[in-house]
Amino acid sequence: MNILLTGATGYIGKRLLPALLADGHKVTCIVRDRKRFQQEIGGQLKIIEADLLNSDSLSIDENDIDVAFYLIHSMGAAIDKFEELETRSVNNFIQAIKGSKVKQIIYLSGLQNPEAASPHLQSRLKVEQLLMNSGLPCTTLRAGIIVGSGSASFEIIRDLSEKLPVMVTPRWLNTLCQPIAVRDVINCLMAAMMNPSALNKILDIGGPEALTYKQMLLQYAEVRGLKRLIFVLPLMTPRLSSYWLYFVTSTSYKLAVNLVNSMKVEVICRENMLESLTGQPPLTYKEAIALAFKSIAQHHVVSSWKDALVSSSALPNLNDYITVPEHGCFHDLRETEIKATQEQVISNVWSVGGEKGWYYANSLWKIRGYMDKMVGGTGLRRGRTNEADINAGDALDFWRVLLADRARGRLLLYAEMKLPGEAWLEFSLTEEKGKTLLKQTATFRPKGLTGRLYWYSVWPLHQLIFRGMNRKMAGW
Repeated sequence: MNILLTGATGYIGKRLLPALLADGHKVTCIVRDRKRFQQEIGGQLKIIEADLLNSDSLSIDENDIDVAFYLIHSMGAAIDKFEELETRSVNNFIQAIKGSKVKQIIYLSGLQNPEAASPHLQSRLKVEQLLMNSGLPCTTLRAGIIVGSGSASFEIIRDLSEKLPVMVTPRWLNTLCQPIAVRDVINCLMAAMMNPSALNKILDIGGPEALTYKQMLLQYAEVRGLKRLIFVLPLMTPRLSSYWLYFVTSTSYKLAVNLVNSMKVEVICRENMLESLTGQPPLTYKEAIALAFKSIAQHHVVSSWKDALVSSSALPNLNDYITVPEHGCFHDLRETEIKATQEQVISNVWSVGGEKGWYYANSLWKIRGYMDKMVGGTGLRRGRTNEADINAGDALDFWRVLLADRARGRLLLYAEMKLPGEAWLEFSLTEEKGKTLLKQTATFRPKGLTGRLYWYSVWPLHQLIFRGMNRKMAGW
């Protein structure tokens, strides 16, 4: 079949694409930034670079699309503009696809509660309605909490359970939900394609258990062999709950607010259609947790919510930042002749951040992360998706990877911490007079007097940290 896939660089899209290609389908992906696309292009795979929020950039010349997947969500992009953003996006998508003779649109939505709904769930419902009323054949799959390595819900549960042996928690931890394994979500999306029993229908899909968030935390701890005590505090307000999630876990504040608003609403399947779609029993919550940790142990986390641009300041396009400015900037340049082998130095550079840290004065890096978190930044808790591999678009602590050219030994990062300006950090290997040097360049473009004062205030620390980091990476 000929497939059109939106959201191909998102959490679900990154997992669905390999499954589609493995089944022999021809796939056209709509992506906002081609540089973030990691799959090899050609043969069965085609790329369209477009922004669904900008109708002028959207041109689909495919005339024989069998199935179009609509996997666009804005949960982490804003707090109070869901309907505006998602309505514009889906309307642009509908207009662009109408001339393609598409046989089916498949939309992954959220489980609904007819008696109450958060702004996020209301926006999903609005998208459902626009798609179902478009005159195009449509299937909507409604899922609740998705559990898998790298999913936002899994990472939050992981952060809470691993870090806090005793928890004083908000009352929404007693809310019921119906978690589903990410593997089952992908199977359902595949099974729904050109399935007559799914056409023009809205189907609820979920795991076999309805659990409270408290039960999910305790079952996670059980799988991990941890003992945890949880006390529910009924007086904690939604705002305090959001701050609690934001400071304890790796989530952004916007996502924390939207998660809390959704977690207050009980969402379970009216009729669970998962098994009738896939022909297989769904994984239990504990099985989903165990499967997630198997992927983590094998360093095979296919996708992570942290790598989505909305996990931070949401850079509109990596291309806009990939050229490091020279004029009107401060620079800190370090060059060290490598002592280790060239391959080992590249491996050191490619492993920076996350659990391994920044090679020198890690305690100071942690303090900087805490300071960033206190002023509403991302902090260091995002870590990295893979311990040894890194690609353009990935999140790396409070940086975003703009370029990762391992063959040439060049890594370029853009700062996503709160700053009175813009900052880049670049690593590269260069040859000079028969020597191989590790070149490390920090560039800061200040905004006004505050930016200049900031640079001069941290300059003494940079002399210590950047020099030590450069030497350690070079193998000294």
